[in-house]
Amino acid sequence: MRKEAIIKQVGRILLFNSLFLFISFFISLFLHEPSAASLLFSAFITLIFGVFPMIFVPRITEINFREGMMTVVLGWLVTCVAGALPYIMYGHEFSLANAWFESVSGYTTTGSTILNNIEALPKGLLFWRSSTHWIGGIGVVLFTILILPESSTERIVLLNTEISDLAKMNFKYRSKKVLIILAVVYVGLTILETVALRLTGMNLFDSINQSFATIATGGFSTKNASIAGFNSPVVDVIIMVFMVLSGLHFGLIFNTILGKSPNIFKSKIVQAFIGVLVIGVTIASLKLYFEGVYDNLPDAFRYGAFQVISVGTTTGFANADSKNWPPLAQIIIIYFTIQCAMVGSTSGGMKFDRVYIFFKSIKKQIKLLKHPRAIVNLKVDGRIVSSEMEMRVKTFIVFYLFIVLAVTIILSAMNIDLMTAFSASIATIGNVGPGFGDVSSLGNFSSLPDAAKYVLSINMLLGRLEIFSFISLFALDSWK
Repeated sequence: MRKEAIIKQVGRILLFNSLFLFISFFISLFLHEPSAASLLFSAFITLIFGVFPMIFVPRITEINFREGMMTVVLGWLVTCVAGALPYIMYGHEFSLANAWFESVSGYTTTGSTILNNIEALPKGLLFWRSSTHWIGGIGVVLFTILILPESSTERIVLLNTEISDLAKMNFKYRSKKVLIILAVVYVGLTILETVALRLTGMNLFDSINQSFATIATGGFSTKNASIAGFNSPVVDVIIMVFMVLSGLHFGLIFNTILGKSPNIFKSKIVQAFIGVLVIGVTIASLKLYFEGVYDNLPDAFRYGAFQVISVGTTTGFANADSKNWPPLAQIIIIYFTIQCAMVGSTSGGMKFDRVYIFFKSIKKQIKLLKHPRAIVNLKVDGRIVSSEMEMRVKTFIVFYLFIVLAVTIILSAMNIDLMTAFSASIATIGNVGPGFGDVSSLGNFSSLPDAAKYVLSINMLLGRLEIFSFISLFALDSWK
């Protein structure tokens, strides 16, 4: 494995991060905030470590799969270290463990926070916090490979290691086209939501930050009470719409805009996802109404729909505290925390597509029991899912649930109550953000011990890198 090939790419990733650090610095400088120095120092450190490989490391135009995998994993880890620098320099609530946790939570678009008073943060630091979401939402690697030549093998290898095979099923384009589609839809949705929120009377700074968090399905808000802090039904509806859009496959959204197939109106898997989401919203909202949590049906649907959609797309925003909701409503939220949204989106977690394929696989096995000699193909939107892909989906689901159990046990061993431990485990590996117990939708993770924060940080990275990419970093001996 050639270290030069990896270092060069990681340098590009750091340069992209330094751009947003400098923007955050200028915001702090313009507003005469105390965070300006910490942001400037972090920006220069990140810039220096990004520039050096560009100057002193010779370019290697061809990389292999192992080097691509190492670039992706190390790129995420180094990015999280760089992201923690402004927090560490600023101090206050940011101890080393807290700064690392907040940085990982931002880049992985988890949205879990250790902050007790978000509104006390300087705006420059708040913008940086939201920027980590926006950078991580589409992927720290994908932004950097946009500048690589189309014929470069670096582009092809890095794209193949960053985007899952399931996500590629709805992309019928060359690698450059795929990257442009992702970028156009991502930036386009961000601009549209920013404009929509501005029209409600929300100020520009809050509109941009909320849009960064929504489209990245992250959940970092500028308010202590999250979206509840705006106390606006119109804001709730706008954010719900964009959360759903951000949870759909970007390739299908792009095709829908162009009037091509496959698109979100013809895709069976999109219909199934929206259908399951509607069922969850309906059951949770009716339960809230009949249990007397809300006095009228519109309020029950406003808060029930927002919470279910928020966790179902792994955004993690909150417009109410679901900590004391009826058990049935909480179970529905827990289910969507595990299931999450679609591949090809900015959503994290297990992904609905895998759940969909899993149940289609069960249906296939039942048919084979009845007709052992029959040839039964598993299809998704008219495309045959290979037996290899089917097996990988099943393996991923089992491994995913095993990690949820393992992390729950580890947290419980730290004297964390079971509900907090379990919900923190599924919320972090799913990159959802809030859970129940001490880490509820309007709570935070500050009360957890530092050891738990490091464990949950690893859990976030496992979820964002879809487990196997991250684990491969620690299996280098087997690559020989």
